[in-house]
Amino acid sequence: MLRGLWSAASGMAAQKMTIDVIANNLANVSTVGFKKSRTDFQDLMYQTISQGGSQTADGGQIPTGIQIGMGVMPVGVQKMFMQGDFQETKNELHMAIEGRGFFKVISNEEDAYSRSGNFKLDSDGNIVTPNGEKLQPEMSIPANTVSIEISTDGTVTIFDATGTGSQLGTLELYSFANAAGLKSMGHNLYKATDSSGEAVSGTPGSDGMGTIVQGYLEISNVDVVEEMVSMIMAQRAYEINSKAIKTADEMLSIVNNIKR
Repeated sequence: MLRGLWSAASGMAAQKMTIDVIANNLANVSTVGFKKSRTDFQDLMYQTISQGGSQTADGGQIPTGIQIGMGVMPVGVQKMFMQGDFQETKNELHMAIEGRGFFKVISNEEDAYSRSGNFKLDSDGNIVTPNGEKLQPEMSIPANTVSIEISTDGTVTIFDATGTGSQLGTLELYSFANAAGLKSMGHNLYKATDSSGEAVSGTPGSDGMGTIVQGYLEISNVDVVEEMVSMIMAQRAYEINSKAIKTADEMLSIVNNIKR
């Protein structure tokens, strides 16, 4: 019964973590470029009461044996980098990545990566995130620029009042061998880790990289209905585990009262 208590308690803790992850997904349903998370679990060790295949006293063989599990534990919270839907904004500095890849910015003098393309201009004409991180490679838009054109391959062209265009530079995208291993830094930013591998740069539209769509934003890939269903399942699992604890406690109480 004590094993049952510990197993049910670990189940309640696991479902509580699931609820926390789902709540964060739902909180960011309107966050540009947000990628939902999923909790991964695995079962704990097992106590072997009798070994399957062992010999019985009369020379027979135990077909399956008895193993009792000790509960569950979380092993990871994984980001799901499926493509989100696009929302048209008609803002020249807004960009969405259609396919694989991340934008690179500089955050606190370190490389950071993002799928959020809601860029703006700072006072020096640099293309930056809403928090001021500069897009890499750095590009400064001249003050006399009337319009900006960003092609699907990342080529940035600016036009002045006379309609004369000049190429300012080319944006690059970055990919990882294991994007799920990236570390979330908040502010729609990710940092490379040993698990993710080093960032590999590439030209948009080539070498497996996605293309850039100007005037659009990639919205959150959170499916509200799916998250609500997952929340109901987690809540029911939490409730069932709590009832298992209550039942085990009542059984222990019966054992304690036998002598009375």
